[in-house]
Amino acid sequence: MPIITIENAGLAFGAHVLLENINFKLDPGEKVCLIGRNGAGKSSFLKVIEGVVQLDQGAVWRKPELKISRLDQELPEADGQSIYDFVAHGLGGLGELLVEYHKLTTTTETPDLSMLARLQQRIEAQNGWLVQQRVEMVLTRLNLPVDQTMADLSGGWRRRVALAKAIVNEPDVLLLDEPTNHLDLIAIEWLENHLKQFGGAILFITHDRALLQSLATRIVELDRGELNSWSGDYASFLTFKDRQLKTEMQHNEQFDKKLAKEEEWIRQGIKARRTRNEGRVRALKALRKARSERRVLQGAASFSLETSSLSGKLVAELTDVSFYYQRAGGVTQTVISTLSTSIFRGDRVGLIGGNGAGKTTLLKILVGELAPTSGEVKRGTRLDVVYFDQLRQQLDLEASVLDNVSGGRDVIDINGKSRSIYSYLGDFLFSSERVRTPARALSGGERNRLLLAKLFSIPANVLILDEPTNDLDIETLELLEHLLAEFDGTLLLVSHDRAFMDNIVTSTLVFEGNGVVGEYVGGFQEWLRQGGSIRSLEATPALSGSDATANQRAVDANGGVSNEDIIDHDVLVSPLASPKSGSEKPAGESGKRNNSRKSKLSYKLQRELDALPAKIEALEHELETLRKHIEQPDFYAQHHQLVNQTLADVSEKEAALDALYERWSELAD
Repeated sequence: MPIITIENAGLAFGAHVLLENINFKLDPGEKVCLIGRNGAGKSSFLKVIEGVVQLDQGAVWRKPELKISRLDQELPEADGQSIYDFVAHGLGGLGELLVEYHKLTTTTETPDLSMLARLQQRIEAQNGWLVQQRVEMVLTRLNLPVDQTMADLSGGWRRRVALAKAIVNEPDVLLLDEPTNHLDLIAIEWLENHLKQFGGAILFITHDRALLQSLATRIVELDRGELNSWSGDYASFLTFKDRQLKTEMQHNEQFDKKLAKEEEWIRQGIKARRTRNEGRVRALKALRKARSERRVLQGAASFSLETSSLSGKLVAELTDVSFYYQRAGGVTQTVISTLSTSIFRGDRVGLIGGNGAGKTTLLKILVGELAPTSGEVKRGTRLDVVYFDQLRQQLDLEASVLDNVSGGRDVIDINGKSRSIYSYLGDFLFSSERVRTPARALSGGERNRLLLAKLFSIPANVLILDEPTNDLDIETLELLEHLLAEFDGTLLLVSHDRAFMDNIVTSTLVFEGNGVVGEYVGGFQEWLRQGGSIRSLEATPALSGSDATANQRAVDANGGVSNEDIIDHDVLVSPLASPKSGSEKPAGESGKRNNSRKSKLSYKLQRELDALPAKIEALEHELETLRKHIEQPDFYAQHHQLVNQTLADVSEKEAALDALYERWSELAD
């Protein structure tokens, strides 16, 4: 017997129809994958099932007392809430009691014993200690430190916390919207195994074809407001879908021929109109109405890539390259240890490792945006590099789709051919109306397509893609695969999408822990066959508050290295990552040399150096406040003088911050 039933459901946002008279049933224990293009309404469908979004028509029936949990596509807020509190709140009223009990028992002050006793009684009455064990078990399995705050976590770690909250109450129905986004391979493997053992029903959206193939017992596609169900694996679904589209095309062709014939008849002369059949006229009107209501399949994306002239044969050669930094207290954290490798023109190299293992750090070392602690990096000639960063920082969220790509141009040159900027953006599924939309209003998948459109218009012979598949629908992802397979330049790819990795790369660099980077032939599955193990991948623990703040300062100074690859604050005050440090000494010796230099400073200069960190931190805080103000939706609705003054203040403070960093570097060296 179904636990959820949807009948004759209709839902539209303005003129955009998401659901049109659909019917759906979910049985106990089913694991259903919901697929469809970006913008088709998949996330809205999950919210309808949960009850967050109400239908325009139709009905939703849920089994009485059914427990439903949903993992949202968006990351949770980076606020001051602890991980334990956030996860426990997924338990409702009992969770509130456990949160209060946890706070009382972990405080450094003497707890209120009477309040503690009352809490214990209320928790015992609800069999809460078993639930508390479940909370602790989930936190342990996902390697989540209970008292860390959400503000101290990177995106990948906040994704883990959100997942823990969704599964902690053991719901009857688990709704998952892109559950593998921001997760590393270790967490993905744990998630996959956990979901296979999950006793309830699961309805999930994913672009991860390996997860889809492994987990789904049924596939449901949302296409132009209609649901198509397929009880089989993804490979057989593709065959079914191809047959379905061909049949639809044939029916549409027959319909259009009949309509054209009737339109020709109705336009005949006076004699024909005198004798025409009124029933036939009514039938023609019905045909016209049916044709106007036909929902045409949106054309597929059609990416093209601007390629430049060939690079030199050698792209990069690393000899005994190491990268490490010093945490507070003098603890050295090794990210890369004595790596030697060569990358040649045409190589397709995948980087595999846990969140924080150092993948983005290695990419930035390869392209010269970050210097190694020790070792030598030799780069080739005629390199035209295009970099896709997983945080999409190259996009101007306040600018429109058109302005992000065009740069003021009406036409764009792709491989020697001029094209209208509108036509080019249409290849990336942006309609003529959509190109005027600010990037901030786009969905995650649309922002990814926009960044691809922006980068693929730049001549390149080296592509660096850092998690390019997040939020893309499967059809667009497969098209991207095809494009990259045709690319004759060099490709460096970071992706947790196992199928995407296998279909693209010819070799892998694997972060195996303690700074060790192994080199293997083939993709993800080939690495496993050669003895690799996901369990061997090193996952960096969540940042502490001070480390997170220091890390962000180093992110700014090192060209945007993400929180997934931790670069500590001490990099800035020691010569470890200085642009001149091609073969620097180990951290300990470098630190000693730095201290000896500092001792030669005059008293006045030493005081100036000591005061710089506080000045930099204060200025960064002011800038952050101003940027948040600018990001508000109504910022540009103010008088233009206020807008210009605020923007000028930002520019002035950014220049002042650069000057402080430069002065700090001079005195520290």
